[in-house]
Amino acid sequence: MYNKISKNKNILSMIMLFIIAIPTFVFASVPAGSSDKDISWFLMVTSLFGGMGMFLYGMEMMSDGMKIAAGNKMRSVLEKLTSNRLLAVGVGAFVTMVIQSSSATTVMLVSFVNSGLLSFVQGLGVILGSNIGSTITAQIVAFKVTDYALTLIAVGAMTALFSKKDSTKNIGFVILGFGLLFYGMKVMSDTMKPLRTNPTFNNILTSFENPFMGILAGAAFTALIQSSSATTGIVITLASGGSITLEAGIPLIFGANVGTCVTALLAGLNASREAKRVAIAHVTFNVLGVGLFVFWIPTFADWISQTSDNIPRQIANAHTIFNILATVVFIPFTPLVARLIIKYFPDEKVERDISKPAVMHLDNNVFSTPTVAITNAQAEIRGVVGLLERVVGSVAKPFISTDSLHDIEDEEEDFEAGLQTRIEKIVFLNKEISSYLIKINNQDLAPAQSQEVFTLVSVVNNINSIKNSVDLRLHDLLIKKESESEDLPVGLIEEIESYHKKIVKQIKRLGKFFERYDQSKIDKIVTKGKKYKDLEEKYRIDHIKRAGSEDVNEKQKQIYQELMDMLKEISIFIDLIAERLGELDSVE
Repeated sequence: MYNKISKNKNILSMIMLFIIAIPTFVFASVPAGSSDKDISWFLMVTSLFGGMGMFLYGMEMMSDGMKIAAGNKMRSVLEKLTSNRLLAVGVGAFVTMVIQSSSATTVMLVSFVNSGLLSFVQGLGVILGSNIGSTITAQIVAFKVTDYALTLIAVGAMTALFSKKDSTKNIGFVILGFGLLFYGMKVMSDTMKPLRTNPTFNNILTSFENPFMGILAGAAFTALIQSSSATTGIVITLASGGSITLEAGIPLIFGANVGTCVTALLAGLNASREAKRVAIAHVTFNVLGVGLFVFWIPTFADWISQTSDNIPRQIANAHTIFNILATVVFIPFTPLVARLIIKYFPDEKVERDISKPAVMHLDNNVFSTPTVAITNAQAEIRGVVGLLERVVGSVAKPFISTDSLHDIEDEEEDFEAGLQTRIEKIVFLNKEISSYLIKINNQDLAPAQSQEVFTLVSVVNNINSIKNSVDLRLHDLLIKKESESEDLPVGLIEEIESYHKKIVKQIKRLGKFFERYDQSKIDKIVTKGKKYKDLEEKYRIDHIKRAGSEDVNEKQKQIYQELMDMLKEISIFIDLIAERLGELDSVE
């Protein structure tokens, strides 16, 4: 699947390059200083949009290549985040720098908070750090490497097309993306040079020196393309062509910081309350940051102008310094911001209704970021494991307790009816998870991600097998139990209870694994599984020795044997799940 997608991506990249490049080669040759009569506006606009298309496509390709290359490693970095605010900032900056997208980091963050991997307070530092990390792209773009753009395109294209290793192909896509990005900048810059003497165009650009007009324009454009890095790159391109001043560029990049919040808001629409808080915090930090600087932009511009003689570099520096200063200002107040947001967006009081199955984490809007989608699937599986624990945890109750057969959570409901409700919910959720995993597998996945998806499918299948074992065996056992006038002997009850508790603990460990992909939990399941096999074998031998005992009648022996067989079968499937999960690269 991965190779097929990579091949298609190669072909698409070449086609896009060809289509985009034709108008740029043909139409980007209008000499500077031409009059309005000499300018073909149609051809110029065509060329401008061709260059912009190349720029945006190159940035997307670069970001996608980095996200695939990084794979689950970025998730591991975020998952291991501590409560240390400074560390959270550093992690946010590093992840965003690697995947070249603060929006992707924020979407990932929203998903992790939604799935319970990170707390809301932990997420605040990551948000601030992601704003810093996004400035790295601007710093790279500010370097004058447009003369080498075609070289980068050639190297990247050859690497992506002819490399056999997937990791090398991804590096090729990153290089090709950089080349397209820089060549798109060159095309846009060359195309707009004649406009420097055009009064109408100059009036439009000059209007951006009005802070509020510039911020509004930057925010609107960023919200449209959902990339603050792309907006900043285009602003730098305008500056490199002499079309825009530092005073006009600063409000535009301020607006880009506000516009990039749209992605987080969209990601939080159907998420949990804590995830919504992350999105709100992102908006709060970025809007307040712009608010702190907006009234002293001239002073800020004077200060930034001393950092370099080059306007594109000045704009890149302004972007970086602004976000660093905003982080320094806000980082001490993250606990206060967290308390205020929690106060005005408190937890929703929702009464759990086990009779109505519903997915909690399967967001269909994040397939473009497979790491996030996989995390969502894991979170949903964790919920299914919790249901499985309650199902398996109740199967021995009728045989070891003299209490009436009522549901474990609702005394007014029959035992079997409550059990069946949970089994039906497991069936529903497993079907939804399986469908979700198939959709993930249809995306452009790294080999490690494909392995993880395949493993999660196997986990779901084995959970179904455990469900089937309970569903097929327990009803007949209950009928036999009801037909037996006497309770099971104390010795049999003690063995059943002891073995049953151990199986339930195994499922608990499985649930703990899915909370943070803790390899130690899998190791313990494997170790304990071997011991429990020996214990079950001992019980079986002891039971054989009881064959002639008059203390246990034939029906009691049969009930004991079938119940222990069911528990053993459950234990085997748990061992299979642990075996598959132990093979994952992401847990190493």
